[in-house]
Amino acid sequence: MFTDLAHTAMQASWDASKRHPFIQQLQAGTLPRETFRYYLIQDHYYLQEFGKLHDLAADQSDDPRVIDQLRAGAEHLRQGEIAVRQTFFDRLDITPAEVAQTPVAPTGYAYTSHLYRSLMTAGPAGAVAGLLPCYWLYAEIGQALAGTGSPVPIYQSWIDTYNAADYTDSMTDQLALANYVATPDNTDQLLAIFEKSSWYELKFWQMALDHEDWSLAPATRRS
Repeated sequence: MFTDLAHTAMQASWDASKRHPFIQQLQAGTLPRETFRYYLIQDHYYLQEFGKLHDLAADQSDDPRVIDQLRAGAEHLRQGEIAVRQTFFDRLDITPAEVAQTPVAPTGYAYTSHLYRSLMTAGPAGAVAGLLPCYWLYAEIGQALAGTGSPVPIYQSWIDTYNAADYTDSMTDQLALANYVATPDNTDQLLAIFEKSSWYELKFWQMALDHEDWSLAPATRRS
């Protein structure tokens, strides 16, 4: 199956994400509050585009199963993950004004641009492959961290989001959709898209640690 091939191909990258200092510090409770706030704002931008991609891909599909699953994914995102993010914003006093004044970071901009390109070049199947690592990797991270958790309540809430049954059920549906849209003719192209999205997932953690911006000077790493 496509998902078996994809998971095997990106195992090293995903292991690096699970071991990344951002994730390790979040679990240990040592991740600076301002770094988590920055991550949430950047992830907010990402999730907005992530949701739009579901709807755009559904608009371009003529397959009822693909359309229904993509629409369901977009709605689940709005009612679930984005709603949870708003509670995090409230707990951390992240205001609409602060969000508006924080530019999208280069890595986030590049990642979402890749997702749009995946839809443009490979159609709805390309979008499905491009969106999948976000669903799948976060579920694996949530499962990996669930055993020990985090001593910081809001970090524990973040972990719980991705280990919850409603999230993992949605992820399972996306896995099935990826296997459905993959064919012998498009598998290589979809794997290349999936691999790039996985690469961007890894870079997203470092982007947050660096508080990456558009300045010409190299980012000062915080880990």
